[in-house]
Formats: sequence, C-alpha cells, structure tokens
Amino acid sequence: MPLQGFCWFLCCRQGFSLLGRDYGEKEEEESFELRNKEDVTPNGRSPAEVTVSQPTLTANGTNGHTVSGVSAEMKSLIIEKNKMGLEEEPELLVKGWLLREVRGNWIKQRRHWFALSQDSLDYYSGPEKGARRLGTLVLTSLCSVIWPDKQTYKQTGHWSITVYGRKHCYRLYTKHFNEAVHWACAIQKIIDTKAPVETPTQLLIRDVEENKFNPEVVEHIYQHNPILKYTQCPLYAPLLPFPYGSLEHTYHSGKGYGSVREEAVKLFNCLQQLESAREPVPIIQGVLQTCLDLRPLRDEVYCQLVKQTSYTPAPHTAAHLRYWQLLTCMSCTFLPGLTVLKYLRFHLKRIQSQSPESEMDNYASFISEALEKTKCRECVPSWEEIQVLMSRQEMLCTVHYPGPLSCQLFISSHTTANEVVRMMQQKLGLQESKNTFALYEQNALWEQPVAGSALIADILTSLSIKESESTSQWKLCFKLYCLLDADSISVDSIEYLFLFEQCHEMVVRGQLPTCDEDLQALGSLRLQCLMGDFSTHAPCPPLDELYPGPMLEARVVVSLSAPQAMPPCQVAAQDCHTAQRFPTGLLAGTLWSHTALAAHKQKVEQDMRLRSRLKEEAAAVMGSILERWKDLAGYSRRDSMAAYLTIARQWSGFGCTLYEVDFYIGEAEALESFPYGQICSYGVSDSNTFKITAGDRDLLFETTKLTEIMQLMNAYFSAIRRQRGKGEDADITITESTGVGFHHLASTHKRTLLELPSHPV
Repeated sequence: MPLQGFCWFLCCRQGFSLLGRDYGEKEEEESFELRNKEDVTPNGRSPAEVTVSQPTLTANGTNGHTVSGVSAEMKSLIIEKNKMGLEEEPELLVKGWLLREVRGNWIKQRRHWFALSQDSLDYYSGPEKGARRLGTLVLTSLCSVIWPDKQTYKQTGHWSITVYGRKHCYRLYTKHFNEAVHWACAIQKIIDTKAPVETPTQLLIRDVEENKFNPEVVEHIYQHNPILKYTQCPLYAPLLPFPYGSLEHTYHSGKGYGSVREEAVKLFNCLQQLESAREPVPIIQGVLQTCLDLRPLRDEVYCQLVKQTSYTPAPHTAAHLRYWQLLTCMSCTFLPGLTVLKYLRFHLKRIQSQSPESEMDNYASFISEALEKTKCRECVPSWEEIQVLMSRQEMLCTVHYPGPLSCQLFISSHTTANEVVRMMQQKLGLQESKNTFALYEQNALWEQPVAGSALIADILTSLSIKESESTSQWKLCFKLYCLLDADSISVDSIEYLFLFEQCHEMVVRGQLPTCDEDLQALGSLRLQCLMGDFSTHAPCPPLDELYPGPMLEARVVVSLSAPQAMPPCQVAAQDCHTAQRFPTGLLAGTLWSHTALAAHKQKVEQDMRLRSRLKEEAAAVMGSILERWKDLAGYSRRDSMAAYLTIARQWSGFGCTLYEVDFYIGEAEALESFPYGQICSYGVSDSNTFKITAGDRDLLFETTKLTEIMQLMNAYFSAIRRQRGKGEDADITITESTGVGFHHLASTHKRTLLELPSHPV
C-alpha cells in the first residue's frame, strides 16, 4: 500500500500543471523553475540538472514566462546547479492540513492539504487521490522560513510559519505549536540540502578570474555578456543571489527597507540617478547608509559600480565620473568579499592600462591604495568627508588641548586615534615625554578616552551627530592619559601646562579630597594664573570654574540640617543614600491627602530656602577667593601654576584617574594602596564586575566603566614592561569604598567585554 500511494504521488505531480490550466486556477505555478522530467531516477529524483529562471514583465504587468523582446540587460538569469538526487527519507516528507493566508479576499484564511517533497511545497484541494493541486512553491537554497512566534499566536490564536519563495510567499497557520515547528524544521532541512544558487554575474566573474592573464579571452567575455558592461536600462534582478523574503523579522525592519533583493534593485536606480543629480552627496550618503545597515548589499553595490564603469560611452564626462566618486567613497568605507575584491582589483588595473593618465586612472589608483587600509566603518562618512573623497583629498581635523588652544591636522578616512596622538606629540614637541597621551571625546559635563584603533573619521561623525541631538558642544581633545613621571616635567614646557589644566579639571569636578581652605586657595591661584594681579575691572569667571560645586552644596546642606552633628562629606553621603532608597515619583498616581499637600508645600519651601542659601554661600566663597587673590599680587603665571600643583600634590592619589565603583572585599577599609608588583592577575568576572588578585586576596569592583578600567590596566602593565629597570612601579590607589584611581595611560585597542579575559601578571 505505501508503494502504491507513492507511485500515485509521482504520477499526479506530472499532471498537475495540466489540471491547473484545465481548472483555470488564478495562481501561477513557478514554471520558470521547471525540473527536468525526462531522466528520472528509480527513487523519483532527477539527476544533475540545470534550472533557468527569469523574471520578466508581460504587457498586462503580470509575471510571464517569455523572454522574447527583452534586452539582454534585463534578463539577469539565475542558474542553479543542483546536486545528484537524494534518497527519499520518509521523515523529510510531511503532509497535512494547514490554514493558508489569502489576501485580497473577505476570507482571510483557507484550509488546504499541504505536501512537502524534496523539491517543493505543494497544496491541494484535499488529501484524496486525484485532488487538484492549487499551487507550488519550488524550494531552492534562496528560500527562507520564518519560525512561529508568540506574538502572532497572541493576535490570531494560531501558530504561524512563513515560507518565502521566488514568486510566492506562503503564510501558514496551525493551532498546534509542535506541528508548526515540525513543518518549519522539515522545510528548512530541505532548503539546506540544496546547492547554492549562482547568478550569471557570479559565473562570469569566475570566468574573468580564471582568464585574467589572457586579455583576448577577457575581452571576448565582456563583448558577449552585456550584463558586465554599462547600461542605461534598469535592472529587474540583483547581480548576486539573495535570499527570498522581507526584512519584517530583522532589526532593520523599522527603517523602511523592503527585501534585500528589492533594495539591491533600488540601489542600482540610485546609482543611475547620480549622472543627472545636481548634488550627488545625499545620494552617495544614502547608498552608503543602506550598505551599512544591510551588509549583504556591499558586494552587490561594488558589482554594480564595476559594471557602470566598464565600457562607458563617455567615460571622461562629469556625469559618468560620479560612479568613480561613489566607488571611491565605498572603498574608504567597506571592504568587499574576497571574490568581489579580486574582481574589483582586476577591473582597476584594466582601467588603468586602458586609460593611462586620465581621471579614471587617478581614481583607480586612489581606490587601490584605499583598499589596502580600509576597515569596516562604524558610521557613514559625513557630508564633509564625502566631498573631500570625491576630489581625492584629505580633510581637516581640529584637535583641542588643555587651555583654550587647538590645532588643525590633515587626516584621511583611515587615520586612527593613535596616529593623531603621534602627530600631536610631534607638533607640540612631546616625543621625548615619559608620560602617555590620548584623545578624548569631550563636552562641558562629560569626557571619554578614544580607543587607539578607532578611526578619527568615525569619531568626528559621531560627535557631529551628538551635537545635532543636543545643545552641548562636543570636541576632540588631546590630553595626558597616564602620568608615569610627574617630577621630570619642566615648568617651562607645554606638558607642565597639560598637568596644571587637567589637575584643575579634577578640582572643579570635586575629585580632589582636600579641605575648604585649600580649595579657596586653589581658586585664587587659578585667577592669578588666568588674570594676573587683582583688578576691580577684571572680568572674573563664574564660581563653578574655580570651586567644586559638590563641596558648595555640601556646605549648604550642613548649615541647613545638622551642622554640628556630622561633617559635610557624611551629610552629602547620607543625602545620596536617602535619594537611592526613596526614589522620586514613589507616590506618583495616588491621591494627595492633607498631609501629603502639607509635605509638598514644606518641600517647596525647603527648595526655595536651599536655593537662597546656595546663592549666599556662593557669594561668600567668591568673596573669600577674591580676597585671597589680592594677596597674590606679583605672582607670575609660572609661580601660580607651581603653587597650585604643590597644594594638589599633597593628596596621595595625585595623577590618578577616578571611577565610581562599588568595592567589596570583606570589610571595606578606609584607604589602601599597593604596587603593581603585588598584582597576580586581573580581569572581568562578569558583565559589570572587575576582579584583581593581589597575593592571597581577591578584590571585586562593580562598575559601568569595565572596558575603560581594563584598558588602563593593560596600558599600565605595558608601560611597566617598557620601562622596567628605569624607575619604581606605579601604584593603584583605592579611595574609601566608592572610588578606585588609576594613573592615566595611553589608550589600547578597545574590545568588547567578551574579549577581555583575565590576565595573569
């Protein structure tokens, strides 16, 4: 009986196309992917076969099967080389009732009998012998399956799977989850057994590669295959194979993209618009953004650009040079796959040999050099970068350094942060410094070191995006990153200015733990350094540029609450813990009672009193600083800086970088310091825990700055190895139970948390 049923199934499959025509079915079969029905093996599978498919347009706008009258450019055939037929495996054949989504009808779902074979997914009017086949979806390596998800089940009460073919998309539903998974697994398994589909462009690229040392054969290939040459006609299919299906289930679905195949065809249309566009930069930027979002399209765009720069009718005109300009931008943004990269390099050499000393030759030479340096970019090139790339030039980068100073450097799309650091050191005469420098992204309230391997072009683009999204001004700064030797810095050098300015940054941020008297003295020395001797007409900077705001607030809190009970630091800490324990909005949404209204009124009065006291206290502190400034008459700028740093050096953690962390190792100690020589190992314990092993002790830190701390630790040990025998080891300083300080050091390669292992020392 099973054998008889199997024979019936094979016979019916050969007659279904005729039955479909007899019954006037509306859904077309994918006859453009016909299987060879002449030589059938005993197991019912056809032998090695070649399948030809072509999307064409008939007069009525529907998909047809004729290729007559269609230009060679539009054909873009897809050729599939199948493997030998596989033996029938019963577990791969699935049959059963499923609901199929029907669009354009008042009935949204219809029940059909589905049968999965080694070649296709078919559905029939019923399971009985002689039932009419209603549709076929031929399975190739480009088909895809979307698995059942809970969201669809919640909305429809059915588990769904979606099968994408070249022409058809079947959305199938069942009430049973296991059944949906069984169908999805079976279909995916058959797709995985199919040989990769190759397009004519791929086959021709292979032919060109194999005959690249035979110019006559290569010329013959180009002359007899218009798909490799420039065209003004649109493409109806991609040059490279892409999976069927939409992007509804991917991360980029919210960006308005269609399927990858659709986007590939749209990109070719964008390329053709470059010829007539008055302003090409937006089009170029749009193409690059699509390639950034949809990685598979990068090779496709490279192939399209090679096509449009081959046998161009008027290659020296500005319109056709736009293709070379886009190819230049692509080469500085993305690297193609190895096969396309070889094809591109061959194309560039061929153009250079055919058109020496031309603009195309210049672009080809620039692109060849760029391909040697390009890394995958994190951001699409900015408007400014695209403009300079179109003219094969470098762009200016403004780098700020401590004090109101800056300089401009010429950079390319491949310049890294480490290279800019070396350029700045050479420009400022800091090559012989024993300390280390780095670049920082910085605004008025925040800064972060830039990884040494980061591309400056990406950093500048990200800063411009941040500026457009906020009101703060962002800049790229060159600063001391690791203070390995502060004693040998000459007071007359610019490095001494770096040390002074960065120390003052720590002071105004409240990161220098010293008494109020010293803070006021530092503020007056800062004024003397900036303004010279006291004058009533001198425009003084605001207090927050001279004195730490957190300390001022702590003084006011002490005076308003319990000035005799506890010192300011404890009051500030108590206030911080209270805020964390009772977050704002705890009673949001409830009805206020009379008690709540009274409490709210009292809170408003307290806030007003606090603001008033802050103004009074700020005026008092500013007055005290001005009085101290008067006593500094005659101090030179150099003397003021030296006196300032003398006070700052009294803190044992001078020169450290501070991080907010939660530190626990038994009972937290007030202060502890130990040399690097005592560290046995360090590394990442989990996603936000940093671990240091010193002797027989394990120190654990909870922090959001895990990567930055790891970079500093790696850099410190690298510096120690370089300077071994030249001085004492640097120290780690742990301040109380909330901060950990590291001497600053140069940026290293920025890696993700999963790439930061534990390092033995």
